[in-house]
Amino acid sequence: MKADKWDARIERARELEKVYPFAAEGLRFYGEIARAQKALYSDLAAEFGKEKQKREAGELRSEFDMFFLLPRFSGFLATMERSAPAGLAQAVREMRARDGNWASGMLQRCWEAGPHAEAALAPEEMVTSWAFLAPYAEFLADTREIGELHETPSLCPLCGGKPIVGVLRQEGDGAKKSLICMLCSHEWNFRRIYCPACGEEREPQMGFYAAPELAHVRVDVCDTCHTYMKTVDLTKVGLAVPIVDELAAMPLDLWAREHGYSKMQMNLVWM
Repeated sequence: MKADKWDARIERARELEKVYPFAAEGLRFYGEIARAQKALYSDLAAEFGKEKQKREAGELRSEFDMFFLLPRFSGFLATMERSAPAGLAQAVREMRARDGNWASGMLQRCWEAGPHAEAALAPEEMVTSWAFLAPYAEFLADTREIGELHETPSLCPLCGGKPIVGVLRQEGDGAKKSLICMLCSHEWNFRRIYCPACGEEREPQMGFYAAPELAHVRVDVCDTCHTYMKTVDLTKVGLAVPIVDELAAMPLDLWAREHGYSKMQMNLVWM
């Protein structure tokens, strides 16, 4: 994707804020964070260039430039403190009072934990580290040559992160499914009837729920592991931005939890 993908995300959050008032606080928070992420991404492009490099799949997390990242973390935290909901803002305020050794350790743990980061850090630490590291991971993903993938893995083939949202795109007379990584935003093809959490592929065990007011977003559920993930259907709303529309569809999270399902990967507002 081009650098203007950040502007598309920010604008989509602004549009959805007007349409879905129940999600306005989270969307405003996301918009401010996306602006800070865009600035970090631009700094990375200016520092390292945009030339693509050949690397093996799964090697993204072997790179970690703390010398570049750590000096920029304090400013990012200040943005989060100003824009976050009250509870998270207080946690970020406490983080800002800690020293650089603590901050570097938290970022390192988040980066190295991969799909297990939610278990390695407290929720506030996870959200803060993830928000800051995402543009770095996305820059690394954008500047590597990606070979053809002959499988449909449940975790990101570049960084091993969990998928944050599914996507349906038009293909022939139907729709093709893909997943988007929660960390590096890489998108890869995936099977329509298959649970990324447990591998269930029996159709009777897989289902989905959609609400009339959010017709282009649905909850895909698995009755074997009781896990869910939202999917954005671009065949219904072609201008949707999946990671933003997923964030706005909070009522679907509430429905899923009321029915006993757990989310495979929490989003930026921990929904």
